[in-house]
Amino acid sequence: MPGDSVKVAVRVRPFNQREKNAGSSCIISMSGDSTTIKNPENGSTKMFAFDYSYWSHDSFQENGEGVFTPRSGSTKYTDQRRVFQDLGQGVLDNAWQGYNAALFAYGQTGSGKSYSMIGYGPNKGIVPITCEELFKAIETNKDSQKQLQVSFSMLEIYNEKVKDLLVKSKQATEGLKIRQNPQAGFYVDGLRNVPVRNYKEIEKLMEQGTVNRTTASTNMNATSSRSHMVITIRFNQVIRNAGGESNTRSSDINLVDLAGSERADSTGATGDRLKEGSAINQSLSTLGNVISALADIAGGKKNVLVPYRNSVLTKLLQTALGGNSRTIMIAALSPADINYDETLSTLRYADRAKKIQNKAVVNESPTDRLIRELKEENARLMAAVGKGGGKADDSEELQRLLRENERRMADMDKTWEQKLEEARREWERGHGGVDHEEEQAEWRRLPYFTNVNEDTQLSGVIKHCLRVGETTFGKSSTATYIIRGLGIQEQHAIIKNSGSKVTMEPVKGAKIYVNGIKLKAKQELGHLSRIKFGSSCLFLYVGQVSERKANDEKEYDYDYFMAELAEHRGVAIDLQTPKINESMENLKSYVLFQEFMDLLPQISEANAISLELNKGVKFEAEIKTPASHDALQHGGKEVIIQVTNEKTKKVWIWSKEKFLHRKDLMEELYCRYMDGESLPMGRDTDPFWDPVEDIFLGSCHIMLQSLSYCVEIDEHFTLHNYHGKEEAVMRVKIFPLNDKGEYLGDESIVEPRELLGKPFNFEISIPECMGVRWCSEDRSRGVYCKFTIISKEPVKSQTVWGKGYCDFGLKHRVREKKVTQEFINYLQTHSLVVELWGSQGGPYQSTLNEEDQIHQTFNGSNGHAQSDDVFSQLKNKDLEIEHLTKDLDAMKKDNFNLKKKLDKQQTQIDMKKQRRASTTDVGLDADLAQALRLFFKDVKTVQAQITEIKEYAKMSQHGSSDNGNIKKALGKQEQKLHEVESKLSGCVDSLKESVANTLRKAKR
Repeated sequence: MPGDSVKVAVRVRPFNQREKNAGSSCIISMSGDSTTIKNPENGSTKMFAFDYSYWSHDSFQENGEGVFTPRSGSTKYTDQRRVFQDLGQGVLDNAWQGYNAALFAYGQTGSGKSYSMIGYGPNKGIVPITCEELFKAIETNKDSQKQLQVSFSMLEIYNEKVKDLLVKSKQATEGLKIRQNPQAGFYVDGLRNVPVRNYKEIEKLMEQGTVNRTTASTNMNATSSRSHMVITIRFNQVIRNAGGESNTRSSDINLVDLAGSERADSTGATGDRLKEGSAINQSLSTLGNVISALADIAGGKKNVLVPYRNSVLTKLLQTALGGNSRTIMIAALSPADINYDETLSTLRYADRAKKIQNKAVVNESPTDRLIRELKEENARLMAAVGKGGGKADDSEELQRLLRENERRMADMDKTWEQKLEEARREWERGHGGVDHEEEQAEWRRLPYFTNVNEDTQLSGVIKHCLRVGETTFGKSSTATYIIRGLGIQEQHAIIKNSGSKVTMEPVKGAKIYVNGIKLKAKQELGHLSRIKFGSSCLFLYVGQVSERKANDEKEYDYDYFMAELAEHRGVAIDLQTPKINESMENLKSYVLFQEFMDLLPQISEANAISLELNKGVKFEAEIKTPASHDALQHGGKEVIIQVTNEKTKKVWIWSKEKFLHRKDLMEELYCRYMDGESLPMGRDTDPFWDPVEDIFLGSCHIMLQSLSYCVEIDEHFTLHNYHGKEEAVMRVKIFPLNDKGEYLGDESIVEPRELLGKPFNFEISIPECMGVRWCSEDRSRGVYCKFTIISKEPVKSQTVWGKGYCDFGLKHRVREKKVTQEFINYLQTHSLVVELWGSQGGPYQSTLNEEDQIHQTFNGSNGHAQSDDVFSQLKNKDLEIEHLTKDLDAMKKDNFNLKKKLDKQQTQIDMKKQRRASTTDVGLDADLAQALRLFFKDVKTVQAQITEIKEYAKMSQHGSSDNGNIKKALGKQEQKLHEVESKLSGCVDSLKESVANTLRKAKR
C-alpha cells in the first residue's frame, strides 16, 4: 500500500425492509472509483472520487452455502471476499512489514458498517477473514528462528467509559483508564490482551465479547448504535539471528466499528438552554473535529490544533489518524432516497478523511534493548519514589508506573508457550469447558427466548432456554434469568413449560407486551411471539422443535417489533401510513411514520428513567400539523414531544432534536445514578426541567368568503388540538362596517365586484370562549387567543386565568382603503385562523417558585430524595392555601356572573314565549308562510292584469272600434304594462322586507 494518506472506500448496500416498504428509489450510482448521489427533490447530483467505490446494492445471488456472490454474467456486485482483497489484505501486508494498521467503518445506523466489518452468518466480514488469513500464513512458517505471536483484545466505548468486552465479571463503574506512554502513546490501562494460537480461539473470544456487549446494551440501555467497538490484534515477529540475539517487529491492527453517524453533530440542541452535548456523543463529534483539523493541515493551513485529547475514542485512534499507522476508512451508504441527507453527510465526511496524511514507520527494535530500557526506567522511578517530598498525586502516579513496568518486565520474562497456557486455563475457569458447550446446545431441543437488537450483529446472541417447569425473569439474583434495564422489576415474569405448551404471566406491576399488546394475565405463547420486557428488553420466543422451520426467525427483526408496537398504538392510522409505489407526498408521510416509530423506544426509555429517578415527568410523542396554523390549511406534519410534569401539571413542547439531546443527558444522569454517584442538586443542569412556556392548545378556521358579500359572521366555533380533539368553543363575530365605522344591516348584501375600488372596513370580535379544558384541569393556568389577518402583526387578547369560561372582549378593526382584486381573492380563498394558547404559573408568582418546591435531588447510593426542611414545608403549605383561597374566591365570582347571565337569558326566553302566546305567532316558519301567501296573492293580481292585456290585444286584432287609432291602443297597452311592473316590484319588495324581518327576529 504505497503512500501514507488515509485510503477511503465507500460501499452501498441493498434496500432493507423498511426502505422497500417505503417504495424507495436508489439515489446512488457508481462508475469506477467515483460515486454520485442524486437529490430526490430536484434531481441535482453531486460526484465524489474515492480510492474504492463498491456496488453491493443488487446484481447478486445466494449460493447453496448462503454466501452472496455476483450474479452469473455480472461483474458489478462487490462481495465480502473482494472487499477483503482490496482492504483487508493491505492491512495484513502492513502488519507483516511491521507497520501499525487501522481500519474503521463509518455510517449511519443500519447502513451496513457491521456487515462489512464483521459480516453475518456465512458472509464473513473483514475482521474474521483478516484473522483467518493471518493464521493461515502463520501455519506456513517453517523458520525455527522466527516466532510469530498473536494476541487479541476487544473493548467498547460508551458514554466516554471504556469497557473490556473479554471480561465477564462486573467491571468498575468508571471504566478503564486511558494512560499515555511517551513512546507508545495512549493505551488502555488494565485491558486484557489475550494470547491466541489459532483462528478458532479468536472466534470464541469474539463470540464472548459480543455476548458481553449485548448483555450490557440491554442492561444499561446502550444500544450498539450509540457505542464504539475497537478490536486490536497485536502481531509480534520475534526473530533470532546467528548470534542468539533477537529482534521484535510488532504491529497493532486496530479494527474499529464506530457508532451510528446520525448523532455525529449532536453536541447540543439549537435553542436549548442546555447547550453542552452529552458525553454519549462526545467521541463521535470529536472524531469529526479531528478529521476536519487534519484535513485543514493537509491543505496547508497553519497553527491548527488537533483535539485528540477531547475524547476517549480520538485518544486511542491518534496513531491511526495523522500518526504512526497506515489507515483505511470504509464508509457505508444507504441507497434510499428517504436517507438522502444522512448519506450525503457520510460522503462529505469520507471526502474530508481522504485528505489526512499519516507518518507510518516500521516498529522494530532489539528485544534485549526493550528489556534494558524497562530496567533503566524502573531504576529512575524507584529513585524518584525514594526521594519523596512531592505531591501525593505525583507519588501515586510514580508507584503506578513502577508497577506497570514491573508487570511488563515479568510478562517479557515469560515464554510465549507459558502465556498461551495461562490464557487456556483462564478460559476454562470462566466458561466451564465441556459443560458450557452442552449448555449452549440446549436451545436446539428446548423452547427459548432469543434477544432482538437494533444491531443485527447483536440479535440472536443471547438464548434463554425454558426448561420444563417454572422459569422466572427479573433483576433479582434469585431469578432464573437475570435481566436488567429500565422498567424491569425484581421479579418480572413467570414462564411455565408443561412440556407441550408454554405460558407467561406478569408479576404484579410488571410491564410486558406480547405481539404489541400489553400482557395483563397468564397467556399461552405461540411460536415466534414477540416479547417486550420493561422499556427496552426485546425477545423473540422460539417454540417447540416440531414448530420450527428453517429461517423462520428472519422476518422478526428490530424494525418489525417497533412497527408492531406502533401500530397497536394506532400510529399507522393517525399518520395514514402509505403503501408501496404511492406519491412523493405519501413517501414523506412514510418518513414521518418511521421517525415516530424510531422515537417510541426512546420515549419509553425516557419515561422509565423519569420513573426510576422519581422525576414525575411524562413524555408523549405527538404529530404537529402546521395546517392548524395556516390560513390556507396547507403544510406538512412533524413529530413533537409533549412533556408533562405530573407534580406541577406544567406542560412543554419539545422538538425531536431537543428531546434526543435531552435524552442523551438523561441517560448520562441515569448512568451516574446507577454507579452510586450523587446527582447535581440544581435544576439548571437538570435535563427534565425547563422554565414554563406558553402552549398551543387548539385552533379553528373561519372562512372569510361570506365577508366578500358583506354578510356578517356570528357563530360558535369548536377549537381542535393536533389530535383533532375538542379543546374549547369560541364565539367569533365578523361584521362589515360603513365609512363611519357603524355596523351595516342585512340589506347591505352586495356582489364582490361591487366592492372594487371602494374602501372596505370590518371588525373581528371574539367576546368569549367556553368549556376550556386547559383551565378546568388546573386553575393556575390561563388562556389567551390570537390571530393574524392579511399578513399583519398578530392580534392577541388579554390572558384570562383559571376560568373555564373566558370573557376575552377582544375587538379588532381592519380598514382597507381601496379594495383590489387581490384583496377579494384573499377573502374568497383564505380563512381566519384563531389560535388558543395556554399560559402557566398563574398570576400569583411568589418568591418561592413552585418548581423549586418540588425539584428533586438524589443521592446515587440509595436513590431517595433528600429530606426537606420542616419550616420550608410549612411555608409552602401556607402559600398553597393562600393561592387556593384566591382561586376559590375567583371561582365563586365566576359562578355568580354565570348565574346572572343564565337568569337573564332565561328571562328573555320566557318573554319570547309569552309574546308568542299572546299574538297567535306560530314561529318563524309561520312568518315566512304568511309572507309567501301575500306574495302569491299579489302575483295573482299581476297575472290577471297580464291576462287583461292579452284580451285587449286580441280584441284590437279582431274588433273595429279602436283599429283606426293605433297610437291610442298602444298607449293603453303601455299604461297597463307600467301598472304590472309597479305591482310586481311592490310584491318583490314586500317579500324581501318580510324575509329580512323574519331573519332579524331569528337573531333576537
